[in-house]
Amino acid sequence: VPDSQYGMYVWPCAVVLAQYLWVHRRSLPGKRVLEVGAGVSLPGVVAAKCGAEVILSDSEELPRCLQSCRRSCLMNDLPHVPVIGLTWGRLSPQLLSLAPVDIILGSDVFFDPKDFEDILTTVYFLLEKNPQAQFWTTYQVRSADWSIEALLCKWKLKNTHVPLHSFSADKEHLASSSLPGRHTIEMMIISLAHSDGT
Repeated sequence: VPDSQYGMYVWPCAVVLAQYLWVHRRSLPGKRVLEVGAGVSLPGVVAAKCGAEVILSDSEELPRCLQSCRRSCLMNDLPHVPVIGLTWGRLSPQLLSLAPVDIILGSDVFFDPKDFEDILTTVYFLLEKNPQAQFWTTYQVRSADWSIEALLCKWKLKNTHVPLHSFSADKEHLASSSLPGRHTIEMMIISLAHSDGT
């Protein structure tokens, strides 16, 4: 597959998360939003178009993904949206120097269980900077033993399940993937267990 096409494929999780942002667009202006593992950055682009102050990030070890982020910004007339390299589980200068954010976005970041703890370490660090912040994430359940409950507990995080039908994302064309082995897409909001956030 030519790189340009491969680079711009939008995974179903991103579409579902973008739909959630669109339904909640009135709450976005002025919010500071960081998309992690952004790649094509559909959710981040939607948030920016809705008036949020967006930063896109992907692994500093994957220059092609960072290039995808930049390309999406240019294609969507968002040349001023910053793109930074953030690697899961690494307290890099980029992560340490980030101003507190209100919303972290992640679509399909819970892909490989060996990365789960690194992801939650990074998310925890960001939520500590602003205890009212939330991590909005969509994911595909790929196996029966898929669970982050134990890790959430360890990092003193809580998750709230968001039913897809509550934001009209259960429509066939939105959440069902044409990929082999159709997977269920779920959405949850992760926050600090002791925060007053909902």
